[in-house]
Amino acid sequence: MADASTLNRPLCCEQFGSGAARGCFAAADGSLQWEGFPDSVSPDYLPYQLWDSVQAFASSLSGSLATHAVLLGIGVGNAKASVSAATATWLVKDSTGMLGRIIFAWWKGSKLDCNAKQWRLFADILNDVAMFLEIMAPIYPIFFTITICTSNLAKCIVSVAGGATRAALTMHQARRNNMADVSAKDSSQETLVNLAGLLVSLLMLPLVSDCPGFSLGCFFFLTALHIYANYRAVRALVIETLNEGRLRLVLKHFLQRGEVLGPTSANQMEPLWTGFWPSQSLSLGVPLHRLTSSVFDLQQLVEGHQEPYLLRWDLSQNQVQVVLSQMAGPETILRAATHGLVLEALQGDGPLPRGLEELRNQVWAGPEKDNWVIVRDTHQVLDKLFPKFLKGLQDAGWKTEKHQLEVDEWRATWLLSPEKKVL
Repeated sequence: MADASTLNRPLCCEQFGSGAARGCFAAADGSLQWEGFPDSVSPDYLPYQLWDSVQAFASSLSGSLATHAVLLGIGVGNAKASVSAATATWLVKDSTGMLGRIIFAWWKGSKLDCNAKQWRLFADILNDVAMFLEIMAPIYPIFFTITICTSNLAKCIVSVAGGATRAALTMHQARRNNMADVSAKDSSQETLVNLAGLLVSLLMLPLVSDCPGFSLGCFFFLTALHIYANYRAVRALVIETLNEGRLRLVLKHFLQRGEVLGPTSANQMEPLWTGFWPSQSLSLGVPLHRLTSSVFDLQQLVEGHQEPYLLRWDLSQNQVQVVLSQMAGPETILRAATHGLVLEALQGDGPLPRGLEELRNQVWAGPEKDNWVIVRDTHQVLDKLFPKFLKGLQDAGWKTEKHQLEVDEWRATWLLSPEKKVL
């Protein structure tokens, strides 16, 4: 193993001719890693970029067909078309998209980091829907303006979701504080692919412009290729930080088998479709005033909590709400999320460790008013279980010093017992 003091310090360097020198660093496992590709990026960089290039090429060709249809619908080539009417239609389309961009960024912007893969796939599928609307717009001239406004609204949502998730994935793939370099190369690669798509489009459009059926067939083929390539690109990603979906998978496997899934296995099992209205079963960083309305409520909430978070479990709605202390760090948040998912597991089937199995029987037999007793007892189980789980995560290759859990910004302070621990 390499000494910690040498991990960020070059051990040696080399250069070819008069070219720039590149340094060599000691990896955590004792191996040597050189600056530049492939050591400067994550192992999933190459397969992801290959499939990303395929989807970008297919999307470029589909976009050409959609643009051809929109220009046809506006009246390009039609001597009777009004320039002012076409301009007004274009302005309405653009303004609709701008409003949609602002609203979507306000509504979902804080959630895009947590499920970058899912939102990336969602954005590309929505982009295909938008282009399909543009293809169909000239067929129904009476609805043309509404159709292209809806299409542009979808495309602006795609721009926000796609751009934000691309930045999140670039951060994941850059391993040498070289995010700008990776982003620049990704942009250059996309430009090259789009240039190739443009050249092919110049050959394709004359062939399909006089045959709407053939044009629609080409569009459906390119859309299928686009969605498949996107799925393969996103599935190739192996993200080593935990979001709620990956944590749920890893924790379930740990509770049932006593083993921690590695990042590769968990990412392969992770669902790639995100609900537009995600489940509210686990809420981290909620305001304290939402959970308490009296001194008795606060005392009951604080009782038994020796960690820098407070947790309320609403069994009837299967909802866990967590108040975080000012001193809560990443591992505290990870424990709070684990605590919430353990409570969720008490309502499900499948084997559990002995202590949790006993609590499950109490949940099935006891009234809802005893939920706070179950929460207190799960704290005692987690005191023994979570350190093992945390070590298993670290040994399996997960980065526990940071996370991608969805956490609100509310923090609180309350009277804690002197035995409180801070992770």
